[in-house]
Amino acid sequence: MNNFIFYLIIIIPVAGFIIERYLNHLNKSMWSDTLPEKLKGICDDEEYRKTQRYQKDNDRLSLWSSSFNLAVILIMIIAGGFAMVDTLARSISVNMILISLIFFGIIGLASDLINIPFSYFDSFVIEKKYGFNTMSIRTFITDHIKSWFIALLVGVPVLGLITWFYYKTGMNFWLYAWGLITVFSVFINLFYSELIVPLFNKQSPLQEGSLRTAIEAFAQKTGFKLKNIYVIDGSKRSTKANAYFSGFGPKKRIVLYDTLQKEFTVEEIVAVLAHEIGHYKKKHVLLTLVLSVVLTGLMLFLFSLVVNSPKLSQAIGAQNTSFHLGLVVFGILYSPLSLVIGLLTNFISRKNEFAADRFVKENYNPDLLSVALKKLSVKNLSNMMPHPTYVFFHYSHPPLLRRLEKLEP
Repeated sequence: MNNFIFYLIIIIPVAGFIIERYLNHLNKSMWSDTLPEKLKGICDDEEYRKTQRYQKDNDRLSLWSSSFNLAVILIMIIAGGFAMVDTLARSISVNMILISLIFFGIIGLASDLINIPFSYFDSFVIEKKYGFNTMSIRTFITDHIKSWFIALLVGVPVLGLITWFYYKTGMNFWLYAWGLITVFSVFINLFYSELIVPLFNKQSPLQEGSLRTAIEAFAQKTGFKLKNIYVIDGSKRSTKANAYFSGFGPKKRIVLYDTLQKEFTVEEIVAVLAHEIGHYKKKHVLLTLVLSVVLTGLMLFLFSLVVNSPKLSQAIGAQNTSFHLGLVVFGILYSPLSLVIGLLTNFISRKNEFAADRFVKENYNPDLLSVALKKLSVKNLSNMMPHPTYVFFHYSHPPLLRRLEKLEP
């Protein structure tokens, strides 16, 4: 049985890597030397070629990054790397909760450090090459330091409590862990923009003027109570444009990237925000949170069924049964089910995007949203003709052409 689990945790990441490479190959098969007929009127020949070059450069980086990470995981499994980290953690403390925290701290920090070169290359070579990156090296470094700080401030207490639940309550730990994660998820949804975002970006209330007046008029027309409209300094890191909706209840807010405000007309921005308001009016934010909570409960329940099995720890060369080693092996074994769940959630998300687009069609102006979507896709060098299979596996938003088709009268 131990050998079976060992081979399984080798096969699963390798299979995932192969599937991902095949999906990228399918995407490449959609590229052409000339501008496709369907994209005429959306972008010109040079913009289309630039999009392809951008996608190729990103795919090349993804190949190197995923190959390197796969090699590291396989070495950690085959050479007993996880067991060695466990031994190191046990040499520092005898408290099982602290051992788990030290173990995941070492793994998490090492994982982040070995991926920094890929992140650096992405930001300062690829993104800069195509005119997107505006981030300084200082910002790049401080972003990582802040992320580590958040992991210590938030991740350590949450993980420590979950581990404590396990050693105190045994098989029932998943119920307490589920409750904790649920409360934490609701809290983050409510206060993310107030507590986390300011660590990385400056948010300013949208000033009085034609844009704010137009947004408030649309919100009032659709019965959407809105007080919090903010502009975020996205240009601090990238020239890409975006907008998003966060929170719910009295904490809901709309956030515009300053790049969006600079390059889009008032009517186009209102169309983009009307789409975001559509998500809220149709309760997509709340339903997505509920689905996430249910799926987290399912994962924790399944983990509780096998966490005490010594076979999990032994499969990666450890002699001691422990919560953290069991979680590592379970995380790998859970990947195929996670993939299936991801397909389901992406399908639901794409349906929600169509529904939010319909909200714009029914309450504002679909032509303006179409124009805005085209401009966003061209400006951000998005892949406007992805392979349907790649979309099925990876896209949480429908491809541009499908959205434009649905927005037509």
